Amino acid sequence: MEMWNYFADNIWEIFSLVTGIIYVLLEVKQKNAMWILGMLTSAATVYVFFDQGLYASSVLNVYYFVIAFWGLYQWRRDAKRLALAGDVSDSGQASVHLSRLPAGTAWRSLAVMLAGTALLVLLMDLLGDSMSVMDASVAMLSAIATWWLGRSYLQQWFLWIAADILTMVMCLSQGLYFMTVLYAAYTAVAAWGYFYWKRHGRYL
Repeated sequence: MEMWNYFADNIWEIFSLVTGIIYVLLEVKQKNAMWILGMLTSAATVYVFFDQGLYASSVLNVYYFVIAFWGLYQWRRDAKRLALAGDVSDSGQASVHLSRLPAGTAWRSLAVMLAGTALLVLLMDLLGDSMSVMDASVAMLSAIATWWLGRSYLQQWFLWIAADILTMVMCLSQGLYFMTVLYAAYTAVAAWGYFYWKRHGRYL
């Protein structure tokens, strides 16, 4: 009975763990269904983080939910362009569509990261966020990484690895053990995702 109560009390955390792992596997394979599943994962994670007073991460998942519509549109468009080109990877698999990261985009993203993190820290402190600096840093890293993901930049995986490691530490310190496992899995899969995209990617 105690075991059942534990799972019942952590149902949304467990849901986020299961759907989140499926989500990141679909991300590596660049399946459009990833964006749809991501909406469900984000909705559950909003509640989990808000309940722990991690407000920036909670709002971040609202952002994930909204931007998923744009990301799905972008990937469907790029997949059609790749299909028309009849492009496959060296192993015979359908290629991952990639875009080159412009230097200007990288510098602007860095400026947004620094300015956004500073502003978020101030706001999260006012709201009583339990880990304002780390929470704000993760939120900005992840927001930029999601944008880069929608644009299919290979370098987005580096941002995810950094954000996932920070989130894993943050969840562990808050006693969110299922979420800690989820972000540990995210970190490992992100590393795999980088090499998978690099091997199978074709630039549009």
